[in-house]
This record gives sequence, C-alpha cells and structure tokens, in this order.
Amino acid sequence: MATKISVAAFPIVVLLILAPVWEAAPAASQDSASLITFYKDALPILQKNCQSCHRPGQIGPFSMLTYDGTRPWAKAIKLAVASRAMPPWFADPRYGHFNNDRSLKQAEIDTIVAWVDHGAPAGDSQDAPRAIEWPAGGWQIKPDVSFDLPPYPVPARGIREWERVAFPAPFKEDTWVTSVEILPGTPAVVHHMCFAFHKHRPTTPYNVYEWMDVPRDEDGVMKNRDGTTSGPSEGIVVSREVGSTEEKRRQGRATVSLTSQNEFCYLPGLPYEDYRPVNAGVFVPAGSDIIVSLHYTATGLAVVDRSRIGFTVTKVPPDKKFVPQEGAEEEAPPVGRRQANAELAIPPYASNYPGPPADITFLKDVELVWLRPHAHVRAKSVEYKLIYPDGREEIVLSVPRYNFNWQLTYRTSVKIPKGARMHVQFFYDNSTANKYNPDPGRWVYYGGQSWEEMGTPNMGFLIDRDADENDVIWER
Repeated sequence: MATKISVAAFPIVVLLILAPVWEAAPAASQDSASLITFYKDALPILQKNCQSCHRPGQIGPFSMLTYDGTRPWAKAIKLAVASRAMPPWFADPRYGHFNNDRSLKQAEIDTIVAWVDHGAPAGDSQDAPRAIEWPAGGWQIKPDVSFDLPPYPVPARGIREWERVAFPAPFKEDTWVTSVEILPGTPAVVHHMCFAFHKHRPTTPYNVYEWMDVPRDEDGVMKNRDGTTSGPSEGIVVSREVGSTEEKRRQGRATVSLTSQNEFCYLPGLPYEDYRPVNAGVFVPAGSDIIVSLHYTATGLAVVDRSRIGFTVTKVPPDKKFVPQEGAEEEAPPVGRRQANAELAIPPYASNYPGPPADITFLKDVELVWLRPHAHVRAKSVEYKLIYPDGREEIVLSVPRYNFNWQLTYRTSVKIPKGARMHVQFFYDNSTANKYNPDPGRWVYYGGQSWEEMGTPNMGFLIDRDADENDVIWER
C-alpha cells in the first residue's frame, strides 16, 4: 500500500494547439480490408507515443484516450506528426544512441497521415488494443511513497529568486530509490524545481524558505556576476517560514545547503527520472533531508502552486548506483568541470553566439546514462563531444534546435574511461528570428532568470554499488 507523506506548515510549456477540424467520412465504396482506422492502426501509435501527455490532468491540450476525444483534432495531429513537431524530440539522429527516443518512425507518421487523409474513420472497436491503465492523480509512474510540498503562493508580478527549503526525507530507514517524479501543481509558473538528499545537520532548519538577496539593475539583470545563478554565497540572506508572509533579513551565509540540487529535477518537458530499466537506484541513508531548490516565475496571474514528489523504491538492492555529475554527498565527484560562466555576454541581435564552453574531465571510470542540457529562451543549439584518452572523438549528443519549453533528458549508455574529456558548446540566438526572444536589442548575461542566460551540461552516471550498501531492506 502506498505511503503518503504530507508536509504541513511546505514552465511555460509551449504546445501545438490548432483548432479542431472535422473532415468528411470516407466513401462507402472504399475497400474495408485496407482501410486505416483509429482503433486498429492509429490508437496503438497514440498509446505508445502520445497518451502520456494527451490525457486528463496532463499537459496535452486535448485527450487521445478515446476516438471521440481524438477525432476533432485529426488535422492538427496530422500536421504535428508530419512536421515532427510532436512528439517533441530534438537530438540529431546522426549522433548518439538513445533508449528513450520518442520520435515517430516514418512508417508511424505515414499511418497517421493516411488515417487523417481518408477521413479519420473509427473502424471496429474490437480491433483496439487494451487500454493503458494510467496511474491516478496525474502521475506518470505510480509512486510507492509520495510527498506533498506546502502550498506556495506565486504573486502576479515581481522577481522570485532561487529559494531552498529543507524537509525530513519520507523514509524511516536506509532506502533505495528507483524512480523520482516531480509533479508541479501549476506548471506555468514553475521555472524549475530540483532537489537532492542530504545528511541532516543540526543547523539546517525545516520548513523555512531561504534565498540570497541578488542585487539587480532596473531591468532585472543581476549585478556583480560571478558565474553563479542563485545569488552570492555571502551577503543578505532572506528567509520566510512556510505559511508566513513575513520575510527576515540578515547578513551572512545561508544555513540551507547551497550545494548543487540537480540530482532530481522538474523542468518543462522533463517528467521523471526512472532507474529501473537499468537496474539502478539512489541510496538514501536513514535520517536524510530533502533539500528542494525552487524557482517560480510570475506570469501576471497570482496562483498557488501545490507540487508533489513521488518515489518508487525497492527491497532488493540494485546492481548499480546512480551518481550525478557533482557526486553524491561526501563522495568525490566523478568529473571536474571548467566553464567561465561569468564571461557570458551575448550582444544585441547576435544570431549564433558561442557561449563559454564547458570542459569536463572524467576522474574515474563511469557509465554515462543521461544528458540533460539546460539553458534559457535564447539558447539555439548544444553539442556534447567526447574525447577519449587516445584522442578519438565522438559526438554523443547534438541538439541543433534547443527548445526551452521541452528540456528533455536524453538517455544513453556510454562507457567512459578515466582521463577522457567532454567538450560541451552552447550557441545562442539573440536576434529577431528567435520567436521566444523577449528583447533582441539588449545584451544578455549569465543569470538564473529566464531573460538571463546559462548553458549547463548536466549529465548522470552509473557506478557499481558499494559493498556496504548491499543489505538495505525497505519495509512499507
């Protein structure tokens, strides 16, 4: 039975939305044996590739669970799949191998197009595949344990800095977590929501939002850039207790950990992290804290966000342990990175500006299992190039058309030896040709807000499980 932990007192996704269009039914004389129908031909494709988003409670603007829900949108579906706008997938097929490639095969596209061109007939409902039993409550993965964040009031206007808040982890003993899903209550205002597990420290307060006061100019641009996005490491610390509107200010350093929180994230288009297909997990010692990094963006309408986190866990320790590029707490990171973020300055109207490259050195043998490039609305493209110790080069990911509204994780399996290097290069489009550009006439600098820019080459790795983690048993 699932366990639910509730903490009392805790992006804008751009979708292709076209008006529904009805088309004439196919002529009665059409050969029924060769007729492409919804139930026999289209529905299996929609189940596999589309229904995870196009169902009630998800980000799709209409449901594809039934014929009646799908049929009015037939022409829009045809245009979306024929142009490869949907399902969203941006990796250049010439490079890398990805086990979560969600792009349609040409035969699948041809089937959808032919179905629509012949009037989008229903066909015989007896031909339909068995319906997928989607988890209740909007989840993509049914959680064993869920955790409710406190309601968060997002004002209609104003700048929200990156905030951090700590809670006790919802596990009574040492636990192996095998998947994580962050379910935002109001996705339109969630710029990102990330968290990591940390050993509890007596100085870490629970249920207190904390952030650094970031000096900004009249246009909201961060001053005194030092290559960090969450504010200075020392200065004015602002805090607010969960459920309160009173803000307290003090001089010094934040008490809630400011270490990287990229182990698990919600970003627009990124629904979950699932380690079960590769028999891996994340080890969470008993007594750990969850430290959440929140960043909300005002949209002109005051809302209250109610986000949740869901976990699956295992009683049997998996073969492999997942490790983020920053490394697990109190462990040496698997990589070292050099990137002059503070030097990023994109000129007005520049259409293909190279940002400061990231040069990453591998400090141990690892298996690269996912890549998640992150940037903002002026990002144009990104490329990850792996250089082996013998000098051999391999492009493991190229995204020629980066899309801020669909920040995907690209899952792969690449064995990387110690001493190899990864060179990651982002390019930016600050011109009028970029339809997401809020102001092409301004210089753009590094920063954590969407109108500022960044280029983060996130990666995740697997390593062998430690011997002393072999006997963990979790009891519900």
